[in-house]
Order: sequence, then structure tokens, then C-alpha cells
Amino acid sequence: MIGPDGQLLELEHVGFTYSTGIGFYGGRRVEALRDISFRVFPGETLGLIGRNGCGKSTLLRVITGIFRPDRGRMTRYCDRISLLALNVGFDPNLSGSDNLIISCMFLGASRREARAMHDEIVDFAELEEYINQPLKTYSSGMRARLGFSVGLKMQADLMLVDEVLGVGDASFRAKATKAMKARINSEQAVILVTHNGDNIKELCDRVIWLENGEVRESGEPEPVMEAYLEY
Repeated sequence: MIGPDGQLLELEHVGFTYSTGIGFYGGRRVEALRDISFRVFPGETLGLIGRNGCGKSTLLRVITGIFRPDRGRMTRYCDRISLLALNVGFDPNLSGSDNLIISCMFLGASRREARAMHDEIVDFAELEEYINQPLKTYSSGMRARLGFSVGLKMQADLMLVDEVLGVGDASFRAKATKAMKARINSEQAVILVTHNGDNIKELCDRVIWLENGEVRESGEPEPVMEAYLEY
């Protein structure tokens, strides 16, 4: 299903505020997103850039439904959105295998679909010897490889990629980057968060620059990246 103008996703004046939960009076309120509006269309790759803490990861979590916006309206016209982010939903006390299954289900797969993808994900992550061990025994690189591989293998109408193209050691990074670029260059609709200007220019059709939870600028990749870097 797509929207009346062909869009997969539409955000209209979306805002999101959270509480730090720290302090005598229950912490302070932080306005993470303010008045965010844009659309995503089939087959396009939309880049999100901005400094750390500007709201990029929060925005992806709003889009997936992990966070609920408290202002504005978000309309999802697609059936399945997959968030490719490291360690989302992982439980350190469960095995890598159990975390794999749960993460696939968290991203929209059924238990049967998750089990069908299990061996392929383990193979790509290069974790055959360790997959039945508790996640708390994994190195950070092993956890990152598992998180990346789960997100990559999920089939989705819209894929959200949160700064993961530098994951793992040199040989895994090369494999992961090649696989991710192949997915992005297909008919897959993607929202890509990255600080890598070369990836933005190579892979993205449009770019949105977020600053303090607001859209500072949007448009074609090269001029937006130039304005951002100059800023």
C-alpha cells in the first residue's frame, strides 16, 4: 500500500519530548524533535545528517514506533519498516541465537520467518562457533556483527540504517559495506543516517540536515553536505 501521492511514509509537524528522569523533581524535559515534516517514496534513499545529539536516531525510533510522537502526525503507508541499528533490543543474558530470533520478531518477522533466516544470519555475521553462548560473553565487535546481520537480512518496505557501515573489523566492514550498498542501490527505500559525506553523495537521492531537532536544510546531497560542512 502507498499513499495518495505515492509515498511510503509521511511526517507532518512531528515533535517528540522526553524526560531525563534524573533529578529531585523527576528530571528535565528535552525536546528531541521539533516540527519535522517530510515524505519518503518507493526506491529512494533519503540521507539524514547532523551533529551528534541533533535527533537523528530519535527520529528513526519514532518512525519505527519505538517512540510515539507527542505532536504532529506520522502516517505509514507501508507494511514493514526495518531498523538496522546495532544492539537494538538485545538482552545480554540470552544467547546470540535467542537474541537473533527476538530481534527479527522485533523488526516485524514471525517466529517461523526468524527461524528460517537464522542460519543465513549467523553465517553472514561469522558467529557459528559462538551463536549459542550468552551475548554478555561477546565482544563489542561480535555484538555489532550480529546486529548488522539481523537488520540486513530482514525484508522491509522501508529500511532505516543508523550509522552502521563502519561495523566490525576491516574484512567484515568491506563485506558489510558491499552488501549494504547493494541493498541501497536496489529498489529498496532507505533512510540512511551517516557522518560519511562520500556515502551520502554516492548513495542518497535527497538529504535532510537536522540541527537541534529541526530540519535546517533539505535537498540534493551535494549542496546540503557543503552547507553542513561549512557550518
